[in-house]
Amino acid sequence: MNGLQHLVGIAPLTFAGAAAMTFGAAFVRGLTGFGMAIILVPLLGLIIPPAQAVVLGILLQLLIGPVGLGLIHADADRATALPIGLIAMAATPIGMAVLDVTRPDVARLLITVVAVGAFVAVLLPKQPEGHRPGRAAVIGTGVASGILTGFAAMPGPPVVPFYLRRRLDPRTARASMLLIFFLTAIAGTAAALWVGIATQRLFLLALLLFVPMWLGNRVGGRQFGRVPPHVWQAMVAVVLGIAAISAVVRLLS
Repeated sequence: MNGLQHLVGIAPLTFAGAAAMTFGAAFVRGLTGFGMAIILVPLLGLIIPPAQAVVLGILLQLLIGPVGLGLIHADADRATALPIGLIAMAATPIGMAVLDVTRPDVARLLITVVAVGAFVAVLLPKQPEGHRPGRAAVIGTGVASGILTGFAAMPGPPVVPFYLRRRLDPRTARASMLLIFFLTAIAGTAAALWVGIATQRLFLLALLLFVPMWLGNRVGGRQFGRVPPHVWQAMVAVVLGIAAISAVVRLLS
């Protein structure tokens, strides 16, 4: 008992709660292609400081990123996913630097705004059939995703509406988002090490949480493709809505 608390800085019951949160968030990731950080970071903020929750969320995304990467790369819309991912990687240190100097209460408020904004954005009308995003949209999405990666471990709010508002096959949209999120996780980890807020305990905690994360992602991934595209998109909106409500409740509590 005391060994676990000494190793990662949290009590066994708290760790069990974190494992359950991680399993649930990873299930959503496997099913929808996103949502792990949007759901998990506010929940982890209940048991550890916000900055540590952000870094832990990034480390977990880094660990799960290589799972199925070959298939993800093959299915993704690489014409947009790779530029967005690379731009986001370059912008990630900006968000991490801002996080390092932001008070916890302000960080919680901004993370709540991000979660609510993602829900609103995904409800916007879809683009016309055959629409191809321009260079400005790609660059803007990449910059916003990178800054939010560093600040909140949430690269999804700009990326999810970018793909969900286009008339893409769910497999392509899901793979594109997962590819971007893996790239941002690499940049986020490097930025956290650069700023000095990625501690050895957080690395160990991420490794311990890998098993429930892998299991949740595997179970969710097996469910993907078994539901019609319109149902899948509705589930995406529901996930974002739950995340937004949870963030607001956390802020007001």
